[in-house]
Amino acid sequence: MNSTPSPATHDATAPFDPDYFGEQSEQALDALIKRLETQALALRLGGFDQSDALALGLLLVDLATTRALPVAIDIRREQHILFHASLPGATPDNDVWIERKSRTAQRYLEPSLLVGLKGRRGGRRLEDNGWFDERLYASHGGAVPIHVDGTGVVAIATVSGLPQQEDHELVVEALQTFLAQDRPKNS
Repeated sequence: MNSTPSPATHDATAPFDPDYFGEQSEQALDALIKRLETQALALRLGGFDQSDALALGLLLVDLATTRALPVAIDIRREQHILFHASLPGATPDNDVWIERKSRTAQRYLEPSLLVGLKGRRGGRRLEDNGWFDERLYASHGGAVPIHVDGTGVVAIATVSGLPQQEDHELVVEALQTFLAQDRPKNS
């Protein structure tokens, strides 16, 4: 069920909704982009290996299971899948979305939600560009690069099954919790 307001009733002062394709405030879009850019800078790790991928994946499973979320969870380094889980209610379509969103985050080295939002500046959509192949990429939220200080992006953590901003926020919540544990940044 879509609870998105119709264009005639959309509140111009409301936060930008990535799932609403009617007219929205450019200022709200810019504010969300700025928030996500700031958030991405704060999610820098001191290191990340396969045991960390397992720990982060299990943290995501715990968060999703506790909330009975019907999601698929994936952590990968390029084509090397480090962690994957499909929770009750997730479907094979979620795996297709994971592939496409992960590929987007890997290509642009930023969250897939941020890529999609930047593409919407000026009332457009990234998908409207002829060079954007929707069979391979998805500019929907849920894929977040795992950035290691001094190294760069080393993996992508992706969730699929919820509205795109909720997918994104679940990954961010897990990364923030992961960072707050005993994983100090390298100095």
